[in-house]
Amino acid sequence: MRVVLLGTAAGGGFPQWNCACALCAAARDGRLPSRTQECAAVTGNGRDWWLLNASPDLRTQLTATPALWPGPGPRDTPLRGVLLTDAEADHVTGLGELRGAAGLKVYAAPPVRAALAPVRAALDRYAPWEWADTLADGGFVLAGGLVVTAHPVGAKIPKYIPAQAPRPAGPWVTAYRVEDLASGGVLVYAPCVGAWSAELDELCAEADCVLLDGTFYAADEMGTAVRSGAGQAAMGHLPVTGPVGTLAALARYPGARRIYTHLNNTNPLLDPSSPARARAAGKGVEVLDDGAELLL
Repeated sequence: MRVVLLGTAAGGGFPQWNCACALCAAARDGRLPSRTQECAAVTGNGRDWWLLNASPDLRTQLTATPALWPGPGPRDTPLRGVLLTDAEADHVTGLGELRGAAGLKVYAAPPVRAALAPVRAALDRYAPWEWADTLADGGFVLAGGLVVTAHPVGAKIPKYIPAQAPRPAGPWVTAYRVEDLASGGVLVYAPCVGAWSAELDELCAEADCVLLDGTFYAADEMGTAVRSGAGQAAMGHLPVTGPVGTLAALARYPGARRIYTHLNNTNPLLDPSSPARARAAGKGVEVLDDGAELLL
């Protein structure tokens, strides 16, 4: 199984266009690497590729990744579809970049598919896609020899959904367990985690690689880095540090490669020379750049 980290930043990317915090300033000056919004691609055979989320930066990400270039025919593409973890704007906006590509398949939990009903209708006018339920019993098999199961990890409802609108029951945020039938490699992909659970422990315990939500380093991060009174910092994301932080949880699984993704522009993990990065590295947890490739 090959996994490409197409993007590793949270919504808005890094640097964020309207933020003048110290980290964003360092990225604009070229002292820190810029990052596009979180998205990954996975394949079991090198020919059939599946996107894990669809970021607003998807066109740039696809262009920067030769394995995902079109061909050999003028309209052939190695992309077979998309697996959505949630309905957040920074994870679904890129679907519009794929409009007109016939035969794609999009997997999502029922509440996510319901929230995207208007988008689905618009995209189907360009080319019909198949929209499938990720929570189907027994999981599902992807072209290329990958077996996938979805697991609830949060209940965050996107802000763009009006408070008075119907809100379907069921998990709004899921993680994916992706297993390569040929190699036996197991990837756990969870870029948005609202609460740690026994089920997430079980997934990490059997994984070869965990791509985990690293949005915020600390629970009060936004108020400290941007302005006081910035509001609820976590916003449906567990912080890296603190009594319920993910760093301590990941330390229980030294047998897996553990990588943070979906990094907010205020997160000190973005700076390779920071004490925060050294602390994560001391626990065996990595932060990789856009374009990094993993083999499982």
